[in-house]
Amino acid sequence: MQKEDCFYLGKIVSKHSFKGEVLVKLDTDEPGIYENMESVFVSIGNNLVPFFIEKCYLHKSNLLRIRFEEISSEADADRIIGSNLYLPLKFLPKLSGNKFYYHEIIGFTVMDKQHGNIGVITGVNDSVSQVLFEVEKDDKQLLIPVADNIIQKVDRDVKTIYVTTPEGLVDLYLS
Repeated sequence: MQKEDCFYLGKIVSKHSFKGEVLVKLDTDEPGIYENMESVFVSIGNNLVPFFIEKCYLHKSNLLRIRFEEISSEADADRIIGSNLYLPLKFLPKLSGNKFYYHEIIGFTVMDKQHGNIGVITGVNDSVSQVLFEVEKDDKQLLIPVADNIIQKVDRDVKTIYVTTPEGLVDLYLS
């Protein structure tokens, strides 16, 4: 399994018991849907290694307490602390309406209410305080904020996102 075929589920942040149980900080709005997993991929070095789960359940709000079949001591658990967990993309819950996963909208056309077709999404920059669509049009890159008041409609059937950009934003890039 390759990382590009998976989504990031969370990170192993600490040990929980002397039996090798660990706590995983989940990167999700719905942690409860991951309580009954049978296995996950753990990132070790440059590889995704399958780990089978003996039991797992929510611990507080967004922490998942996991006992892996292969981990039975504190020393075993120490070796995977700080590792990222991944699941295959097919396990992502389906989203509808204007909700989307960043990987899902790469290649979507962006249609602005005033300017029409303003390009194709080539990436999503979520490393800054305001998440941005990276849109390419005629060898120019536009950065469009990902915000509810800008995104009007996500049409998965025609792979298009309809937006109403702030006055002057598109002109900054395309003029």
